[in-house]
Amino acid sequence: MAAEDGRKNIVIIGGGIIGCTSAYFLTRHPSYDPNKHKITLLEATKIAGGASGKAGGLLALWAYPSSIVPLSYLLHKQLSDEHGGEARWGYRTIHVGQVDCRGRALERKSESSVKGKDGEMDGGNGPTKVERNGEAHVSLQKRSKEAMAKLSAAGMPKELDWVAPECDPVYDEMGDPSTTAQVHPFQFTTAMAELAAEKGVDVRVGSSVTDIGYGKKGGVESVTYKDGKNGGKKETIPATDVVIAAGPWTQSVYPPAPIAALRAHSVTIRPSRPVSAFALFTHIKLPPKEKKTNGSKFFSRGQSEEIVNPEIYARPHNEVYACGEGDRLVPLPASTNLVECDESRCQDIVDHVSAISDELRDGEVTARQACYLPNVNAESGGPLVGPTGTKGLWIAAGHTCWGIQNGPATGKLISEFVFEGEGRSAKCRGLDPRNVL
Repeated sequence: MAAEDGRKNIVIIGGGIIGCTSAYFLTRHPSYDPNKHKITLLEATKIAGGASGKAGGLLALWAYPSSIVPLSYLLHKQLSDEHGGEARWGYRTIHVGQVDCRGRALERKSESSVKGKDGEMDGGNGPTKVERNGEAHVSLQKRSKEAMAKLSAAGMPKELDWVAPECDPVYDEMGDPSTTAQVHPFQFTTAMAELAAEKGVDVRVGSSVTDIGYGKKGGVESVTYKDGKNGGKKETIPATDVVIAAGPWTQSVYPPAPIAALRAHSVTIRPSRPVSAFALFTHIKLPPKEKKTNGSKFFSRGQSEEIVNPEIYARPHNEVYACGEGDRLVPLPASTNLVECDESRCQDIVDHVSAISDELRDGEVTARQACYLPNVNAESGGPLVGPTGTKGLWIAAGHTCWGIQNGPATGKLISEFVFEGEGRSAKCRGLDPRNVL
């Protein structure tokens, strides 16, 4: 609770897209006064070190939840216009479509073709399991019923010439430049942190939160963290307001939060030539895999085609991002820098997109990476944005695969909750954490 003179010590836990946009919009709120309000952002490893740096960056008016999507989509455009987002974080409008096609049989590339392993995954009303191999294959569920309703047969656009015609592609449009756009997630998140710091936010990287302190009247009072720049020494800072924006690590600082984690892999590729601005959801029928014995090839009896669904996003500056399904094979580690990347899963993504595109097949893999998406374990789905029932304690987490899309609206709402006690820019009662806590 703020002091009688209106002073506030606001602490944000988490340096991903939600924490950084919250910091940004807190400094842009009409009530913000740097002489009376201190804002500290605590991040354990690095800004955008988790899903916010390894996301696809798709923005869409048909994303969910519908209560905040329109606001967030509009804010993305406004932020880009105000801060030069086209140059600074790759904001641009794009076409989005679904491509059904047949993949070609390809020889697997050598692992030596990889330039880097650590690059920058976005983010579902909650992922649903695919029957194949249980927890090893979990859909990211980025296409809701509303999104699929947008499908319209448009024919194969001539600009989409980087999908091989021999794959017999069929294209259905899901969005055009009036309804869909993109950003580079790592660049966008770090820019939000930089812009917040310019307005007075104290960004402390290497600060791992261990405890939230509460006063005798039940409200938040302090935050304690280990200072990685000071040998892990514990530091405690006063707090009138605490915003928990720790993504899949939210439970580690606030155990009652019903937030689970889903691992997701992705790659980035420098194609052999620049490709047009499309984001593609694919449905690829791969031929049965050949097996060898005594130097001859054969197909096992009853072997059928494999269906794969990588997402492929063309980005500015001759880069393509691709991701596959999620998994729950490896538990959430203690921090983003300890996330395990399964090289074989990344190679599967490379193989699958190479099966339909010469430009991707002949390109250079520049990053193989993994991250964890935060999902809300509740019927209401997610995200959770708003009060917890404890004075001064707010949650902004559980954004699944739409964290980048919904970051600006979440940040703006958090600024209103902190300074006004309620979110005014969108009807967000359905996201109230108290519904599930």
